[in-house]
Amino acid sequence: MAGRWRRQITNTIGLRLAAWYAAVFAISSIGVGLLAYQLLDASLVRRDHDLLRVKLAEYAARYESRGIRALQDAVSAEQASGGPDSVLVRLVGTNADVLLVSAPQAWNTFDLGPLDDSPGQGDDAWQALPSPTDTTTLEVASRRLSDGTLIEVGRTTIGRDRFLTEIRNLFGVLIVAVVAAGLAGGVALTSQALRPLRSLRDTVRTITATGRFDSRVEAGPDGDLVDELGRLFNAMLGRIETLVGGMRGALDNVAHDLRTPLARLRARAESALTPGTPPEVTQAALADCVEEADRVISLLATLLDISEAETGTMKLRLETVPVAALIAETIDLYEDTAEDRGIGLTSEVSEDLQVRADRQRLRQVLANLVDNALKYTPAGGRVAIRAGRLGPGIRLTVEDTGSGIAPEDLPRIWDRLYRADSSRGEPGLGLGLSLVKAIVTAHGGHVDVTSHVGTGSTFAVTLPEVAAVTAK
Repeated sequence: MAGRWRRQITNTIGLRLAAWYAAVFAISSIGVGLLAYQLLDASLVRRDHDLLRVKLAEYAARYESRGIRALQDAVSAEQASGGPDSVLVRLVGTNADVLLVSAPQAWNTFDLGPLDDSPGQGDDAWQALPSPTDTTTLEVASRRLSDGTLIEVGRTTIGRDRFLTEIRNLFGVLIVAVVAAGLAGGVALTSQALRPLRSLRDTVRTITATGRFDSRVEAGPDGDLVDELGRLFNAMLGRIETLVGGMRGALDNVAHDLRTPLARLRARAESALTPGTPPEVTQAALADCVEEADRVISLLATLLDISEAETGTMKLRLETVPVAALIAETIDLYEDTAEDRGIGLTSEVSEDLQVRADRQRLRQVLANLVDNALKYTPAGGRVAIRAGRLGPGIRLTVEDTGSGIAPEDLPRIWDRLYRADSSRGEPGLGLGLSLVKAIVTAHGGHVDVTSHVGTGSTFAVTLPEVAAVTAK
């Protein structure tokens, strides 16, 4: 139990981030503290050395100008004052005779014998003598004077060492405080930073538990990466919610529209199987069954074509297709239907316009657009097919004077199985425009629509430069 609890603690991302933050904060603080300590140590060493240089120059000048007596008086006066800058002063003659030694009583433990007495005239030499009883060091500066006498001035590092020891102790306390503050700050910052992720987790849990997509992540306005992730996740949820709603509606439409042909197919089959049914009635019933089965097969084939086109697996047999001939074929196909409905069907196209495309697929595009236009155009209206050059490509348009499309339905008319409320009374499953868009996209073109309720719609297919050629 305890081991599992420890694993949960160590696997918590918030704790790991807080620990990383505290570690980086502490290491940075330690680095800055060490640098400051080194600079302070160097500054104190430089101060002590500058003091020794000043004292050395002062005592050397006094000895050379007024003799050993004046030097002794100056040293005695300074020792008697007990100032913090007391120094060792030693004067060594040319025969290595010690002419003068003056130092605080506490420095008697230092052995001055190892001091080097060989610096050249006018040169300053630096030496360090360790204390035999502690870690204190005696730093000595010496100079050879003009008469051959050697003057030495020294000072211990005890004051500097004590000060640096206090600094180190204070630094240790500060490091402990810095680590604690870094850990507390890391916990606070990571808790704040991970709040959108916790909201994301809670949202996902809610969706998983309820199956509803109306939950949303609380995303802040700061615009950082985590907030942007929350907003993108909300947008994705909105898209999924729309798609799921559309799929549910589409399935309802499919179930509704397939129920009729399947019910008719079953009824015809049952009538054909009724004992005593005349052969001609049985044959007619079987013919109707075949027709209804073809409708279902056509529906499934259309769905398959759309899927192939959208995934880029549709095989296109590209060839040079005369646009005028293709439009003429479409006119011939729907001319009787348009006449029966009292709708004028016309075309306007240049005879020399050609396009490189799959003839059968492009015929499907035009047929679906014209069929759709005739379906929603009342008697007395008109449907016009036009084709012309647009820059380096071509543009095919199918314009009608039908009922038009509501603005809220325009963005979704290309969705598979989507049918607007105004089209529920017409036969179909809402796959025609989806197939049009899929085929045109597979050819490298695009399709768009402009529509106004009550005045009609214009569907336009644009094929790019690589698909458009001019007949020679």
